[in-house]
Amino acid sequence: MTHDPGRAGEQRRDLAAALKDLRRASGLSGERLAVRCGMSQSKISRIENGKTLPSVVDVQQILNGLGVDEDLARELLTLASAANAEYEDVRSSVRRGLHLRQRELAALEAGASHIRYFLPAMPTALLQTPEYMRTAMSPPVAPADADVSQAIALKIERQAVLYDQGKRFDFLLTESAVRWRLCEPLVLASQIDRLASLSRLPNVTIGIVPLSAQVADAPFHTFTVYGANLVTIELFTGRLVLRDPKDIQHYHALFEFFRGKAIEGDPLRSMLRRWSDEFRRAA
Repeated sequence: MTHDPGRAGEQRRDLAAALKDLRRASGLSGERLAVRCGMSQSKISRIENGKTLPSVVDVQQILNGLGVDEDLARELLTLASAANAEYEDVRSSVRRGLHLRQRELAALEAGASHIRYFLPAMPTALLQTPEYMRTAMSPPVAPADADVSQAIALKIERQAVLYDQGKRFDFLLTESAVRWRLCEPLVLASQIDRLASLSRLPNVTIGIVPLSAQVADAPFHTFTVYGANLVTIELFTGRLVLRDPKDIQHYHALFEFFRGKAIEGDPLRSMLRRWSDEFRRAA
């Protein structure tokens, strides 16, 4: 796992070069190796030239096709795992400009037809009211100082994607995420009302895992699954990006497990109405 984007690129180049060298040393042509691996020759070529990042499964197939010994295979599979993960810290995002991060997220949302959000801590930006968003982007213990005004404007602009009927959005929150007193009671009431409203969109599903549910696993962190190609994990100080199919399958399974404990539809909206009324009475 790397915290240095430059190092991530180096790992990918090292992996591509190692696979190419091993194939040449074996005396196999790219075409023959492709047949052994059940891949196309063009994919083998793209991997060896660094144009396609191979998954851990791809690398395992290539190593099996080459008959590589166990120790070397273990080393290259570790390199493949590292090459398929990236970490971007918040300080780097601030230096580049938080607005660029919002444009990156918009591109991810534009490129996926089905996105799943697991939100154990707070609603994600696509679900937030502007008042809630400003508080969420101005934590008292921030890893870096930044002007959030432009980022907030872009977050609000990103919310239009929810009305794209060609896309499907599944949001799964915990009760704690919804009821955490991040803001003043009236702001929280409005935020909860927004969740109820968005849950009526035909391409949006919102579920909440209540504290009363017995769940045999812990909601360790926020994650987003973009189709079958990418998972992002949000941390206090940055974001982890995973591309390996095994990791993506694992997070798909986690999402469905927690979703099985969630309340959706009309029962969800009734619950949200009660919570919203509670915050309004507390104001």
